[in-house]
Amino acid sequence: MAAGSTSSRGARRAIGRGWVIATYVALIVFAIWTVVPFLWMLLASLKTNKEIYQDFTLLPKSLYFGHYTQLLFGYGSTGAGKASAYFGVWMKNSAYVAVVTTTLSIVLGSLAAYAITRLSFVGRSLMARGLIVTYLVPATLLFIPLFQIVYALQLGDTLESLILVYPTFTLPFCTWMLCSYFRSIPLELEEAALIDGCSRLGVLFRIVMPLALPAVAVVALFSFTQSWNEFLFALVFTNSVATRTVTLGLTQMLGEDVFYWGQMMAGAIVTALPPVIFYTLAQRLVIRGLTGGAVKG
Repeated sequence: MAAGSTSSRGARRAIGRGWVIATYVALIVFAIWTVVPFLWMLLASLKTNKEIYQDFTLLPKSLYFGHYTQLLFGYGSTGAGKASAYFGVWMKNSAYVAVVTTTLSIVLGSLAAYAITRLSFVGRSLMARGLIVTYLVPATLLFIPLFQIVYALQLGDTLESLILVYPTFTLPFCTWMLCSYFRSIPLELEEAALIDGCSRLGVLFRIVMPLALPAVAVVALFSFTQSWNEFLFALVFTNSVATRTVTLGLTQMLGEDVFYWGQMMAGAIVTALPPVIFYTLAQRLVIRGLTGGAVKG
């Protein structure tokens, strides 16, 4: 019996080690799958056009920052030069739309989440369930009716049209996330503030929101990233070069049938920096918010 139990324990240990090894192998494969495209973009952005199109090399022979300087300072008159002259404008457009959309998502989402979790009114549970359904609706089904609304309001080809449209996919998630976190906050804290004469809005912004800061960080990161990277609505609702966002503008970096890969990769690297910086600064709050929203809802 002792020999049999020893062999069974040894078999279980071997199976456990096998699962650990398989897990690490899978993680390494997924890490390579994720990192290699970004590494390829970075290396391509640091190569000269000759190294990209003619004398191809995996690694640049010397670091070439000409693609970045052309994008950031906007010189050039042909091909991608015309597009690169607007790169700074596109970055400003994306930043403006993303910041305003994020602010609206936080403010409106917090008001809606607090009403759903703390107030009693007819249709509250139906509204809460409707948030999930609304979030799952594909964007391809929405842009036609939204297009009609935008042009009925005479907001066609403006950044304000994107600010009006983007909350349709950021606000449902933000409200749902904040609802999950607000439910974890003790009700006694709010009751004490109300007894002391604080209004409902005062309770929300002075008591609830500071305690829900991790969830607010998740909401802000999600709204900013989705607004910054959005492509379909920007393609539909903006026409002129001056009103394009940076994700749409990157597609303009071509001349006739030639793709200017160096500038496109440099533009993609610069475009990816704001969300990465945002997440890096708020990493701990984001992890706490995702964990709290997933468990305490």
